[in-house]
This record gives sequence, C-alpha cells and structure tokens, in this order.
Amino acid sequence: MVYEILVSDIAVTMLKAIRDRRIQQKIGDRIDSLSQEPEKQGRGLRGEFVGCRRVHAAGRYRIIYKVDEAKGKVLVLFVGIRKEGGKEDIYELARKLIKLGLVERNP
Repeated sequence: MVYEILVSDIAVTMLKAIRDRRIQQKIGDRIDSLSQEPEKQGRGLRGEFVGCRRVHAAGRYRIIYKVDEAKGKVLVLFVGIRKEGGKEDIYELARKLIKLGLVERNP
C-alpha cells in the first residue's frame, strides 16, 4: 500500500528554516520514503508524543510523524535537529507547539 504524505504547515516552515539545501533535500527524500510502510520505519514515541513515530534524516535531524493506516495517510508534524538540552531541540520545540495547541495531530 502506498500512503499519502501530508506535511503540516509547521513542518514546512521548519524545513524551510534549514539553510543547507542539501540537508533540506535529504530530509525531503526521507519524507517521501515514508509513503512505503511508514509503520515499519522509525521508532514509536512516548509521553506527549504517544501515537507518533520518529525517523532519522540527514544525521541529527528528526522527522516526527503520525500514521493513519485506515485512511492510508502519513502526517509529518515536525522536522528539526536533535540537540538535547538545547533551545532548538526538535522535541522541545514540538512540546511547546503542542502545549500552545498550534499542531493538528490527526491526518
């Protein structure tokens, strides 16, 4: 089954904020690869991210996404660098955006 890929507005903004075009391209390619068996890629997340998965892209970058198998859709929620303890850490940014209610978590 081929899944339809949907990318949230926030994920698009995060991707555009990455200055290195090569990294943007690698992340874009990785997002495209989620159309095939996304539920088998990456790793399931816990806590406020329960029901979401994450996959590595271009080194320390992460793609956080949610799969709706019934609808055959993948929603890319966030894209960013993993910088544990840093203000720009993708998980910290995602937590803040979820708390503020700025993210639609259903595909």
